[in-house]
Amino acid sequence: VQLQACGGGSVQTGGSLRLSCVASGRTFGDLSLGWFRQAPGKEREMVAAISRSGGGTWYTDSVKGRFTISRDNAKNTVYLQMNSLKPEDTAVYYCAATFKNTVTPALYNFWGQGTLVTVSS
Repeated sequence: VQLQACGGGSVQTGGSLRLSCVASGRTFGDLSLGWFRQAPGKEREMVAAISRSGGGTWYTDSVKGRFTISRDNAKNTVYLQMNSLKPEDTAVYYCAATFKNTVTPALYNFWGQGTLVTVSS
């Protein structure tokens, strides 16, 4: 499984961005997918995850109500819609995948390259 993320950029506080991540291969529907982020000097954290069917989602508390994860299995793509962005959302964002039905970060073993999101005040 290869993952290619895009959509990062620079926005002001309160702005929006949508990240996309396209996966290669014919097994996209078998993958649980997640978005992670790593801010300078901080550990990587899981931001959101979505189940194989898209019927189940999980968010870290700091982004609930602002971020939405979704997937289009026909397009092999997972999205992260980010609204009401704050400076503390500034980080490199990564998409990741696992064949396990889980939101346990350590079990995500396929990773895309990062895309930088910068939110200025």
